[in-house]
Amino acid sequence: MKKLALVLFTLALSANIFAQQSDDPVIFEINGKNIRKSEFMKDFLRSIGKDPAAEPTACTYEKRKALEEYVELFVNFRTKLEDAFNKGYDTVPDMIRELKGYRNELAAPYLIDSATLDNILHEAYERNHYVLHAGHILVKVGRNANPADTLAAYEEIMAIYDRVMAGEDFLSVAAEVNKRQLDKAGVAPDDPRRQETGDLGDFTVFDMVYPFETAAYSLEVGEISKPIRTNYGYHIIKLFEKIPFFGHATLQHIWVSASTNPEKDQARIFDAFNKIAKEGMNFGIVCRDYTDDHATADIGGLLSDMSSRQLPPEYISVMSNMKPGEMSSPFQTKYGWHMILLLNRDSLPQYEDMVPYYKQRLVRDNRNTKPRIQFIEQCKLKYGFVDYTKTDAPTPKGKKAPKVKQKMASLAECRAALNDSVFSKMWKFEDNMVSDMRPLFKVADIEYTAVDFLKFIESRQRAEGVVDLDMYLNERYSNYINDKVFEYADKNLEKEHAEFAELLEEYRNGLMIFSYNDQMIWSKAIKDTVGLARFYAQTSSEHNIDNENDAPYFWNERARLTQVNIDDSSFLAPSKALKLLNKATKKQWNKSQLTEELAKVMKHEGTFHVDELLVEKEHQNVLKSNQWRYGIYEAPLSKGYQLVRVDKLLDPCLKNLLEARGYYINDYQLFLEKQLNQELRRKYNVVIHQDVIDGITY
Repeated sequence: MKKLALVLFTLALSANIFAQQSDDPVIFEINGKNIRKSEFMKDFLRSIGKDPAAEPTACTYEKRKALEEYVELFVNFRTKLEDAFNKGYDTVPDMIRELKGYRNELAAPYLIDSATLDNILHEAYERNHYVLHAGHILVKVGRNANPADTLAAYEEIMAIYDRVMAGEDFLSVAAEVNKRQLDKAGVAPDDPRRQETGDLGDFTVFDMVYPFETAAYSLEVGEISKPIRTNYGYHIIKLFEKIPFFGHATLQHIWVSASTNPEKDQARIFDAFNKIAKEGMNFGIVCRDYTDDHATADIGGLLSDMSSRQLPPEYISVMSNMKPGEMSSPFQTKYGWHMILLLNRDSLPQYEDMVPYYKQRLVRDNRNTKPRIQFIEQCKLKYGFVDYTKTDAPTPKGKKAPKVKQKMASLAECRAALNDSVFSKMWKFEDNMVSDMRPLFKVADIEYTAVDFLKFIESRQRAEGVVDLDMYLNERYSNYINDKVFEYADKNLEKEHAEFAELLEEYRNGLMIFSYNDQMIWSKAIKDTVGLARFYAQTSSEHNIDNENDAPYFWNERARLTQVNIDDSSFLAPSKALKLLNKATKKQWNKSQLTEELAKVMKHEGTFHVDELLVEKEHQNVLKSNQWRYGIYEAPLSKGYQLVRVDKLLDPCLKNLLEARGYYINDYQLFLEKQLNQELRRKYNVVIHQDVIDGITY
């Protein structure tokens, strides 16, 4: 019974396979390899932009012709690819390097958490609807500062927080803190940084480090944040204004700079305002008489394509309520009095239009790590990551659990091996540093030891400030784990994502074929001068001057000309020049002789030019249509004149190889490719199943 069941199962399986193959017959055979209809149709339908799921329609003559043409292209491509593999094109270092670059680009979307990235992009877009005007107080402390320095900075910022929350002026306290820190750092009294008051002006998304931006956008106007930590230290932020999206604006402005007489300044700006608003005078004309911005006075106070960070915050605030064409009332800043005529202002583009810009900014922004870190956390679960420094290693199968509980793996030897030389890139790993060879962690079935980790530290050293070594070790360990989890996911992309593997294969095949065609056809046609000359001798006579398609291979009627330009007729009258040119014709002077005689006649005064030209009748503007015959013809120049002598008329003729080289190289390339395709079909025993092709509808 078991034998009968096995036979029945085998028959059923064979029938299923046969049915599948009948539905997907072999359409080509190349070098003994079968290419099925489904593979061909996928490429063909994509090439014509048709959805594979769409129902087939009547196969017209045009559709049948398109199919037959693609059959030729497909077979030629696959035979070249077969030959390229056999010749080792896939192992060429340049090809491998270029493919690696493409792979990195293609892999990027697979190696992040797309949901996290989408959230970040939408968050940026929502924030981008507003420009913030804020100030901050910063107590500086390095990212890797030791615990004592970090605690001291935290206690200082909390004390400052209590002061501003009790009502002290925020910017005054900011200036005081800034001065104290600069004094402590020994910064010179005339250093520009001493002028900083903590007022940051206007900013929007991506203008500040991410934690700072997040804190600022969470505030209401007038609100002060609790201390936040960035790589620069501890900040307290106060939000002064929250203004609708600004983008870039083009405007005209009048600026009356602050003087020792504020009443006079105010009267002056309102006088300018009244001339425009009440008397109807032009803004630009009034600007010339009133503005103290000398850089823009002559252009009507024009400021073109200005971003929010290029203008005082008050300008942004005033313009946020204006429409293009409107003029503001006078307003005051610390620089004096101003008024604005808004010409144009950006509106925030649609989200889809902003995404490429956001992605570009993300490359250099620390929020870019969030999708990657989230992806790594998901991969840890997916690949069975275990950190043995935080959990016991499992008992291997087939072995008894130890009577005494085994200790967790430790980083103690790694810590003992490190010293401060690691901060100056001088630390070296030595084998005797590690005796405990238990794994520190594993990713899937790959385990990593303290030796691996210390070699990683050695390779990633960089010159940096000295920090607490325990903190340094823990940070590097976390980085090492993330690197290895990410590396494992990267290496398994092709196995886990069929569409990625398919796309990468297409890139590889494309690179190989490009290199193959270049070596076997394109560059060969250029470098093979003997073959090109032989090809010209064999094919040039086949071209017909009466055939429009063959026009590039022939010269039309041409003329050899001598052209004399006299730049100023006051140095040589046209009649004298004509007489000299006739003399030159009779005596058969060459260009040098004619030039020498002209110089004598003009006594080396004024300028002239003598040129010899060969022009084609249909492609020249030297001779008029009625001048296409032997003779000398005169034409005026701006101050002088031009004489043109027709020296010889040439009948239409075939171009030689040098004259039509580009066209013959192109033809030779086509010839070589045709020869190569025929040769490869013989070499690889190509079989085309025409019956399968004839049965295709799409």
